[in-house]
Amino acid sequence: MTSVTQSSHAPPAVGTVAPDFSLPSTSGERVTLSQLRGKQVLIAFFPLAFSPTCTAELCEMRDDWGDFVARGVVVLPISVDSTYALKEYKQKYNMKVDLLSDFKREVTILYGVLNEDRFFSNRAYFLIDANGTVRWVHVEENPSLKRTNQEILDEVDRLS
Repeated sequence: MTSVTQSSHAPPAVGTVAPDFSLPSTSGERVTLSQLRGKQVLIAFFPLAFSPTCTAELCEMRDDWGDFVARGVVVLPISVDSTYALKEYKQKYNMKVDLLSDFKREVTILYGVLNEDRFFSNRAYFLIDANGTVRWVHVEENPSLKRTNQEILDEVDRLS
């Protein structure tokens, strides 16, 4: 009998330093959270590329991209898909942001958002300030639910 990886981590709490990570992206470069200090960062875990809710969510972000850029927010969408799948996904939907691959699920576990039954990440949002401190966290109870861009942008505006 095979056991499923158990995440002993809870999501980082508001007011704590966001755990650092480095992941490969669809650009071919690695993205390291600590190298983005000085900027506000939205980490957006999504379960799986090409699934209906994830596609709706990321296409809405694409459509409202100017609102994120205007606020100076660096968006880091992360899934457990391979970079190969994510490159195809980005191209198919003409996404403006590079997607990060957590294929080994290390960051998903570190951030306490592994869906242990399905072995992908729960949909979750972490807003990190310019000092690297977590300022807002939302983990969806059901992967078919998502926050609206307006709700996310309202949280960004609260930090300004």
